[in-house]
Amino acid sequence: MMEKVIEEIQFQVPMKDSTSSGDTVIFLREAENGQINISFARVMGFDPDLSKRDEWWHVRFVFLEIPPQARTIILQTPHFTGREVFTMGGRKVFIKAVNFEAFQDEGGGEAPVDGRGRTPKNQPPGKPTFTLIK
Repeated sequence: MMEKVIEEIQFQVPMKDSTSSGDTVIFLREAENGQINISFARVMGFDPDLSKRDEWWHVRFVFLEIPPQARTIILQTPHFTGREVFTMGGRKVFIKAVNFEAFQDEGGGEAPVDGRGRTPKNQPPGKPTFTLIK
């Protein structure tokens, strides 16, 4: 199930191959019932985990929910760059940075294209479809 959701999301959302401080990542986690929970988080920074042999990082996230939740998760580079589906607490997890630069200004431009040359179905709106009430 996770792989199918990842494929569909990568078709709908332009993604980056790397992850840096300040990036927004999509965070997919398998729930107990097998459903996939989707959330977004901002990457606040990375600190090396010197207690491990391989390249492990303390990745600081702020999850974009109400209220925002700050969490630090120890991950390897393939974990937070979408190169690998991994497990946390026995559940599958996928993390990858969203490529917001693929979205053009209101003036238009070319639509984002996924890695297979397809244009996602849901294009970003040119202008907001809501009105703020003061």
